[in-house]
This record gives sequence, structure tokens and C-alpha cells, in this order.
Amino acid sequence: MTTPSHTTHAHSFNTAAAQYAANRPSYPPALFDAIEDLAARPLTHSRTVDVGAGTGIATTLLHHRGAHVLAVEPGEGMSAQFRRTHPDIPVVRGNGDALPLATATADFVTYAQAWHWTDPARSLPEAMRVLRPGGALALWWNTNASDIPWIAAQNGRINAYIGTDVTTVRGSGHRTRTEEVFAGAPYQPDCTLRQLRWSRTVPLDTHLANIGSHSVFLVLGEEATRTFLAEEHSHLLATFPNGMVEEIYDVVLIVVPRP
Repeated sequence: MTTPSHTTHAHSFNTAAAQYAANRPSYPPALFDAIEDLAARPLTHSRTVDVGAGTGIATTLLHHRGAHVLAVEPGEGMSAQFRRTHPDIPVVRGNGDALPLATATADFVTYAQAWHWTDPARSLPEAMRVLRPGGALALWWNTNASDIPWIAAQNGRINAYIGTDVTTVRGSGHRTRTEEVFAGAPYQPDCTLRQLRWSRTVPLDTHLANIGSHSVFLVLGEEATRTFLAEEHSHLLATFPNGMVEEIYDVVLIVVPRP
């Protein structure tokens, strides 16, 4: 069996944009407080570029925070979903390895769940080029809180079904090791990492649809994904008999200042 490429995983979201928008978790307000704290500047009234914006989950929160946001998204399906859902926020097609933006025009360049789809050899210099002096690059990811027993057990079942560590398959690597986050970049940037724990409680079907919206399942196809999710439904009902799942996340945030 041919292993799907990194590019195939990255493009898989375009066929499931509505599912992604409806079921993926958002981010807590404390995340944006932390971004402002580490960047030493406010998001309000800032010119912010949200790269790999997807369906606009993070972009919308940045907009509500008072930032003037431009979304950059490479995928046709994700861009179309973004425009349907957020007609008041501008979005352009492009990617972090070659940003379609002028030099020194942004106060923030942000990546939510998206940096690992770029090539840091190109995306780090591009972010620094687009940022104004005193601006900041902010990267963040929701990661499953693996110290929670039911989450650790679910991660184990997913890895067993996929046949490998899913973070390796997705190319996301070790998000708490900055040397790996910036592997291949022309230099290791001066940066600060912070983690914040938060949770959301959702119906079991929403939790399963969230799992199914990840690239490791999208590339498997509907039949294989349906089989796993049906089995997972039974496992989770034993833990959450009322059908409501408390998903617990650690948001990993990395902020890189532009001198």
C-alpha cells in the first residue's frame, strides 16, 4: 500500500471543509492574552496575517479581538468555506512558503494548526519579511492532553489503527521542541513557548466528526474511517454514558519577535 504524501495530507482538508468548520475545536481567550503578553503589543487595531487560515476558526477570533485580519489559505475548498462563513473578512489564496504580501506590512503573522504544513527554510524568512520591525510571528496548536487516561487510550487506538504515530504522519512533529518546529530554517529564532490547558464539552457525534476531519482519516477514505469511528463510539460510551465528551487540550503557543 502506498503511503500518502505530506502534500496529500495537506490537501485532504479541501474535500471536508464543512465538516472541519463544524466540528474542530476553537481556542480559549487566554491564548490571545498570552500572544499579546509575549509579543508585548496588542492585537487590537493591529494588521494581522493569518496564514493557513482554513475555514477561519482562528481568523474569526483574531477579528473579534479587534485585529484587522487578512486570511491566507492555499486550499480551494477551505477558501470557499471561509468565504461562505466569513464574507466580511478578506481571504487570499497563498501559502506560508511564498506569501503574496508586501514587505514590512504586518504587525502579526499567525499560524493556527498550520505551521507544520510549511517548509521552515522558506516560511520563517517569509514571515520575517512580511512583519514590521517590532512585530511578531505566533504559532499555535491544540494538542490532546495525553496525561488524561481516556485521551491516552484513544490516542493508542488511533495509532494502532493507522499503524504509526499520527503526529509523524501529519508532519506535525514535536510541537513542544522548538528546534524541531523550526527544523530546516536558516537559523533557530529567539522565541518563547507557553502552554495553556482548556476544555470543551461536546456531543459524542461532534467528537467523532472532529476526529474524522483530521488528515490521517481523510486520506484513508470513508469506509475505513467509518469503521474506526463506529468502534470508537462504543469505547467512548463506556466512559461518557450520557453522550457528552469533555475534550481536554493543551494549546502550545510559540511567539517569535521580529527585531
